[in-house]
Formats: sequence, C-alpha cells, structure tokens
Amino acid sequence: MRLSEEGKQLLLEGARALGEDVGPHLPRFDRLYDLLTEANQQVNLTALREERAVVIKHFLDSLSCLLSGRLEGELAVIDVGTGAGFPGLPLKIVRPALRMHFLEATRKKLRYVEEASTALGLPGTAFLWDRAEAVAHRPRWRERFDRAVVRAVGPMGEISELCLPLLRVGGYLIAQKGPEVGAELEGAEEGLKPLGGVLEEVKAFELPFTGDQRRLVIIKKVAPSAPRYPRKPEAIARHGLF
Repeated sequence: MRLSEEGKQLLLEGARALGEDVGPHLPRFDRLYDLLTEANQQVNLTALREERAVVIKHFLDSLSCLLSGRLEGELAVIDVGTGAGFPGLPLKIVRPALRMHFLEATRKKLRYVEEASTALGLPGTAFLWDRAEAVAHRPRWRERFDRAVVRAVGPMGEISELCLPLLRVGGYLIAQKGPEVGAELEGAEEGLKPLGGVLEEVKAFELPFTGDQRRLVIIKKVAPSAPRYPRKPEAIARHGLF
C-alpha cells in the first residue's frame, strides 16, 4: 500500500515545519510505507496502522532528531532498540552519508529492518541482533560510534547507561523524550560522570500537526566510560545512576 496524495503532502509539509525538504526522498518514503504496512500484517512491528499516524508519529517524529544539529556528515550512528527501524531508516533516507547501525534484540523486527534497507537501496548500513548491554562490552563496538539515537521509552538514567559506553569520546547521545523528561534528569550531572557524559542540551519542540510536546536530550561523551558499565538490566533497574 503506497502513500496517498494526502499522505505525501502531510509528509512534505511536516518535514518543512522541521526545516527539511524531503521532496527528493519522497519515493523512498513511499516505498517504506508500503514495506511497513505489508510486513506489519505478518509481524507485529507497530501498533500504528492508519496512514496519518504513521507519517506523523514514525516518519516525522524520526526526522525530528535532525533538530539536534548533530547528524550531519559521514558519522557512524547506532540506532539503539530500533524496533521497526525508527528513527534510523528515515534518518538514513534523508542523510545517506550516515553509516547507520541498527541494534535490536527482537530477531523478526531486525530482519524486517534489514530487508527494508535492502529494498530501499540504502548502502552503508549494518544490523546487530543483540541487547545494548551486551554489545557495549564487546571491543569491536565499545566506544566506536559518533552518535547514538534512541526513541526513549525508559528513564534517562537507564538509557544513558546503555548508550554512552557505545560512544567514542566527543560523540553524542540524542534521545527522543516527552515533556516529563525534566524530572528524569534530576541528579544527571553526578550520575553521568562514571559514563563519561555531560548533559549539553534539552531541546524543546512540537511535533507537526499534533502539537505534541517533544524533547531531544543531547548528552556529550567527554571521557571514557568506566569499564563496569553498562551493568546488567536488573542491576540498572535496582540502582539507577540518576
């Protein structure tokens, strides 16, 4: 199922509101919508099935990461817990120079993301089937990436612990959160120290058309993460860093 003309206009106008011209990339977004809707009939990739919701809450929400101003150029990026490929696939479409790595623990979801990437003709991609706390302790991937992006469903302390050890010194974590994130960041200054991070910016914006309040939490990696991090999930849950 391809995007309707209304869906295409919604994507174009919403992207413009975010400062992006996706006109040249419209055929790929059209194809991505087709791939997602077809695969979602076989695998539970997303609860969003109505076209308008997919365009706004998947495509445009993913593109909002570009408001960080830190996703330009040939960067090694890891999309942590990519799920159905968000925000990584839309970002890769509009910023093809990004070397995008998709990390996902659910094999069926990652298989779809890999197949979609191939169908979309997106080179410079890699696919990691594992959990972040395991990947971050492997020498091949530890402190390897320039950027980490994440649609953050957990608390910022947990997200920071899982993601910052994957970043090289000088890299950035870009986490998509809601307006409640301020409370989650209490104690972040001290809590980020063993991870080598500092909170650099919390960027507020509204999601186009819905007016939903969103935040981009931007954390810079300024020193190596202590070797013991990230801990196992149960330890993180019991004793969060902040």
